[in-house]
Amino acid sequence: MNQNPEESFAQEPTLWRDATWTARVIKNEDDDGWAVEMIKAGEPEPALTGPWTMGRDKKNPKPLDTAAFNTLVKTAAEVLRRHEQQLHATLHKSVAVTAGAARITVTLDIVLDEDDAHAMLAARDEGGDVLAEVRVGAGFRLNAASALAWIEGGYRKPG
Repeated sequence: MNQNPEESFAQEPTLWRDATWTARVIKNEDDDGWAVEMIKAGEPEPALTGPWTMGRDKKNPKPLDTAAFNTLVKTAAEVLRRHEQQLHATLHKSVAVTAGAARITVTLDIVLDEDDAHAMLAARDEGGDVLAEVRVGAGFRLNAASALAWIEGGYRKPG
């Protein structure tokens, strides 16, 4: 859906939109109050949904304004950033072990693929040169013991 640039911006009491974010005040289905959802452009789901303040009449929602919108944008962006960091930490693991006299860093990078989920297990020396790399199952558990066992086993594909 292509929008005219002027149509993509809104500053209404219950709807604010800029080029990146939309803040929409909605009825809170759990009680008599209101909620606000923050949706990043191009995303199907809100990045953030939270309670919204009642107006002075204690019945209708407080209107959105510049300060509220800016705070909501900052909060929603932080939620997305933390989610991305957590996903990265889940998909990319690293452990350093000492094998003999060498310090070796073993990494596990999970490849999300609906048809062929797997991971790449790699060993690098202190200079960053790749010593070995093998494909393993996405459920492979990387820890100091499994890394050392792989190294001591001659970098053969773990069973």
